[in-house]
Amino acid sequence: MRAFNFSAGPSTLPLDVLEEAQRDFLDFSGTGMSVTEISHRNKAFSAMVEEGEALLRDLMNISKDYAVLFVQGGASTQFAAVPLNLMHNKKADYVVTGNFAKKAFQEGKLYGDAECVASSADQTYTYIPELSNIPFRDGTDYVHICSNNTIFGTRYPEFPKTKAPLVADMSSEILSREIDVNQFGVIYAGAQKNLAPAGVTLVIARRDLIQNPLDICPTMLQWKVQDENGSLYNTPPCFAIYVAVLVLRKLKKLGGIKAINQINEYKAKLLYDFIDNSSFYTNNVVKKYRSIMNVPFVTPNAELDDAFIKGAAKEGLVSLKGHRLVGGMRASIYNAMPVEGVKALVEYMKKFEKENA
Repeated sequence: MRAFNFSAGPSTLPLDVLEEAQRDFLDFSGTGMSVTEISHRNKAFSAMVEEGEALLRDLMNISKDYAVLFVQGGASTQFAAVPLNLMHNKKADYVVTGNFAKKAFQEGKLYGDAECVASSADQTYTYIPELSNIPFRDGTDYVHICSNNTIFGTRYPEFPKTKAPLVADMSSEILSREIDVNQFGVIYAGAQKNLAPAGVTLVIARRDLIQNPLDICPTMLQWKVQDENGSLYNTPPCFAIYVAVLVLRKLKKLGGIKAINQINEYKAKLLYDFIDNSSFYTNNVVKKYRSIMNVPFVTPNAELDDAFIKGAAKEGLVSLKGHRLVGGMRASIYNAMPVEGVKALVEYMKKFEKENA
């Protein structure tokens, strides 16, 4: 029996996608070769990259004003790619609402006057700063945010309106809710949470912003080069891109992002409602800013947390241990987590509370 995998990433993938990949593993698109063996110059593979781009444009309503790229290195590499492509005036604002937003800010400081203009560190990243009060500076090249915080379980319910292009790390919520891409200059996301296995990163970048990367920007990190080569400048992570396309096909068949968002909201409500009505479990995030992708929670003490995690694993509910910076538990309920998995978790939580309260 397959476990319900609540890992923050690499995360669970849809079972039917895994089964399709398994069936096609030895013969990709009639080539007689596995997608792990095929040349990225093969027409069958380049057609799949083109299909992936087309699906993303359709699902997210992305215009031709934006490049849609499949690149390597994870979102952490994009922490450097952002300033290397955009920081022409050597000035950028960062809103620090969690660990990865902080890492992006630290990377930005290597290339210019990057300033943390707002942070929620004072309350252990359990809220998002009030957007209307953020003192964005004039003359900045961009404003950087992390839209959903995997570790601390917060998200932006709305996005700031900025004079400078808005750049967002959406790794832990890409394709989970409807957004207006036109509100952003750049969106990037590691795929290993909602889209594909680890290895491929999605970059959506407004083309007018990426024509003049900094002179020191390595060729591999130049979004313009990747765009001009259709994400095939060098050998890309072929298998991860292939699985991403299978996931995108499934999402479109389901009814698109609006449909999956309704399911995601329902799953999150099941879990939050149970926690909020319990005197045993606690979620410390300000309700307005709660993530629907990552739900951290604790029992009354660390010993019970440890017992909860061990007991859950025996029930096939795995990867529930919270991040080392937070402790406790964390249920990551990304697009591919079925409703049944969340219901099974809630039932186990009820049982554990009854036995240990």
